[in-house]
Amino acid sequence: MPPEPVDLLIEARWVLPIAPVNTVFTDHAVAVTSGKIVALGPIAQMNERFEARERVVRRDHALLPGFVNAHTRAAMTLFRGLPVHGPRSRWVRDTVRPVEQRCMRADFVREGTQLAIAEMLRAGITSFASTNLFPEEAARVASAARMRAAIGLPVADSPNVWADSATAHFERAEQLWDEYKSDPWVCLYFAPQDAAEVSDDTLIRVRRVADELDARIAMESPPLQRLHALGLLRPGFAAIPQDAWNDAESELVATTGICVIACLQSDLRLGGGTPSSVSKLVGQTVGLGSGDPASVGAIDLLAEARVAALLGAGSVSAADALRLATLGGATALGFGADTGSIEPGKYADLVCVDLNRLACQPTSSVPESILFGATRDQVSDVWTSGRVAVSDGHLLAFDEQELMASAQNWLARLG
Repeated sequence: MPPEPVDLLIEARWVLPIAPVNTVFTDHAVAVTSGKIVALGPIAQMNERFEARERVVRRDHALLPGFVNAHTRAAMTLFRGLPVHGPRSRWVRDTVRPVEQRCMRADFVREGTQLAIAEMLRAGITSFASTNLFPEEAARVASAARMRAAIGLPVADSPNVWADSATAHFERAEQLWDEYKSDPWVCLYFAPQDAAEVSDDTLIRVRRVADELDARIAMESPPLQRLHALGLLRPGFAAIPQDAWNDAESELVATTGICVIACLQSDLRLGGGTPSSVSKLVGQTVGLGSGDPASVGAIDLLAEARVAALLGAGSVSAADALRLATLGGATALGFGADTGSIEPGKYADLVCVDLNRLACQPTSSVPESILFGATRDQVSDVWTSGRVAVSDGHLLAFDEQELMASAQNWLARLG
């Protein structure tokens, strides 16, 4: 039989499919067509089976699923440079909110999200979740960049520059839901703001509307006991903790089937506690997020995974940590059936990491070489649904000089 035509064949020294667990294939290739993974197998067999329109050979690299940033506030890339000091609540109140009140508007969210997406792609992140005011701007940027995104729909009782009441928030959310319900790149979820400032009635309304739309809900610092009483804690809810949980709260996480998204570096920098020991979280639906770029600095999921392994104190292996940063995050965002692992039928959201560096030698354990030897600067190639976004270290989707000029412009305006 003649070879089967495919769009792309990627050959790599190592392939880490993430599923099955703890698997590393040597000298394997991945075939891609129409944006999806067709097959994975030894290089010689794949070249016999397929005739590729494009062939990419990476002899010193590891190929793995793209990283998934399960929580960030993308527009806050433009707040990097603000002084950072814990505790988080005081920092948000005294440093972040005054600046937000001056500059939070559509063009700020648009340009901040562009900067964040470019940075994430260059760091091997192929999917992300973000919440800010003006979610329509973030959604448009993600869709235009062809990057898989879950965009939070803010809900609040207090007026802000996006909506003047809880009802207005729901009305604007409904409009955006209709606009993006068929978008191949963007999905929406409900993101109630500061729980202390959102009434029970509004939270119950969030639950009801989310049920009607089959939408997910995610909250930072969620008051678990209160939310459980209101019926929000169930599959499809993501908790983004910023302080340690007590035993009763940890039990709620284990019994209600909710997801957990840990933003470890941001929490550490602002003096917060991890929600539980990281080792206990591995067996649950857990993803990793960068949190807001103002507090964490670089958006770096590889670094987040490294911290997860270190905090696990030996009980979280390198393979475990990489799974949290890929399939774990995809599952937490509801993307697990489509991305997060290298399996036929899933979208070809893929990343190559160059391990031909001194810090990665000798490469006796590929997961450990990636996690503890490599940095995000060793990401050489990135594909989203089989479309190249970074090629041989060069970002193709954005003009980096324009983005840096925009960031400097906002820095001057914020000052």
